[in-house]
Amino acid sequence: MNTKCCPHLSVFKATKGLEPFRIIHTYFISCTSREARKRKAKSCVCHTCRQARPRLHSCLSCVYFGCYGLKHIQEHAKSKMHNLAIDLTYGTILCFACGDYVYDTEIEHIAEAQQKIAEQWMGVTNSFSAWEPTDKEVELLQQNPKRRRLTANSTIGLRGLINLGNTCFMNCIVQALTHTPFLRDYFLSDQHNCQMRKDSEQCLVCEMSRLFQEFYSGMRTPHTPYRLLHLVWTHARHLAGYEQQDAHEFLIATLDVLHQHCKGSNGLSNSNPHHCNCIIDQIFTGGLQSDVTCQQCNNVSTTIDPFWDISLDLGPTEAETDFPNGIDKFEEPTSLTNCLKRFTRPEYLGSSAKIKCSICQSYQESTKQLTMKKLPLVACFHLKRFEHSTGYHKKISTYVSFPEELDMTPFMSSSRNHNNGYSEQVIREAASCLSSDYKYSLYAVVNHRGTADSGHYTSFVRQHKDYWFRCEDHLVIRAKLEEVLRSEGSVATGIKLAVHKVKQMCSNNNNMIFL
Repeated sequence: MNTKCCPHLSVFKATKGLEPFRIIHTYFISCTSREARKRKAKSCVCHTCRQARPRLHSCLSCVYFGCYGLKHIQEHAKSKMHNLAIDLTYGTILCFACGDYVYDTEIEHIAEAQQKIAEQWMGVTNSFSAWEPTDKEVELLQQNPKRRRLTANSTIGLRGLINLGNTCFMNCIVQALTHTPFLRDYFLSDQHNCQMRKDSEQCLVCEMSRLFQEFYSGMRTPHTPYRLLHLVWTHARHLAGYEQQDAHEFLIATLDVLHQHCKGSNGLSNSNPHHCNCIIDQIFTGGLQSDVTCQQCNNVSTTIDPFWDISLDLGPTEAETDFPNGIDKFEEPTSLTNCLKRFTRPEYLGSSAKIKCSICQSYQESTKQLTMKKLPLVACFHLKRFEHSTGYHKKISTYVSFPEELDMTPFMSSSRNHNNGYSEQVIREAASCLSSDYKYSLYAVVNHRGTADSGHYTSFVRQHKDYWFRCEDHLVIRAKLEEVLRSEGSVATGIKLAVHKVKQMCSNNNNMIFL
């Protein structure tokens, strides 16, 4: 497209003005009324071949529609010397004398105004808008004319964070989020359309977008996330103050606020009116299936609830056995797989928690089993290391090993059986061939050292494919995979590898975060 001023269009505007373009755009392109839509359906055919063909153009000088593919509009322009035509699909101006589509600022403003009227008439609230740089972005582009090229050993995306006073819990989660590939791609491609325009300074999604820009700007000096801290205090009052907070609690609160601020711009899914399709739900939301089985008639009652993370218990269970016959004992878990086995095993609810069976029509003893119905793109695993009761706080420091790659196949609802909650055959197959669609790759780990009353949070993040870094507030230090896998781990995140295979993206995709 020619963005320079077209002399033929300038002459047309001087003699006939912009009204011909406005009329054609109103009735045959944007269709700002019901009558206009009916007129377009009846009239948008080539006046030569009488067919509704693609790339139909309207002459700006007379009443003539012609198709571009069969050169009817070109023949009309040549015979009548009408050099300007408008594309009835996109509203762009074609100048046959210049041999190209041409751009004009006044015409573009008319098209935008007509399109907004049409959207209001059709009830469209979230319309596509082309990206235009703000004055600040133009200034930044002018100040930084040199473009950076990412290489395998590039450190762009790595940046320390200043501790603002017991804010290590926030810094480690920010490091994990900024190294989440799908979030990175979303924010760096400027896809967020803020719905809080009157008070955009209160939008946490806008602040996250600015944070990603800071991280991937190439700057190496530590960043001070004071605006992020202020917004979290504003929207999650229970985290306000300079006391040490729980990193997992901060993660869930942040995802919740981001979800709330994204809902207005993304709306609800058409296939499921109760499911939001905002970027947070697209990345982090999975489905947890709960099956309650009547011990009398084996009737199964199933519910599916959304989840953002999987919280896993540590330490011995409260009871030695979960079933009356004493089978299915579980010792203190020593690996993430053992924690997931415990999480998905059937639980005997006992005689004090009978449920009313819809088949038996009476209260019966039952068992309950949790399995994964739908896995998110990014899985967050939280080890419940802190125990809090009245006047008693304790940290469970048991070492729990976790793998670089994890196959969740044994813990899916499709792998459920009625014996011990998971099929040993499925587990053996998953261990021998980690190639299922439910495979995750580790990309971030959050650790806590200290006691339940005081301590310090750090994190490990993966950069590119094979490079790991330890982040401790303003310090970012190269680390080895062995160091990551030997860490205590409070939160871990992983991303699905199946997405990597489908989209051929970098292996940061399909990841898991370990908290």
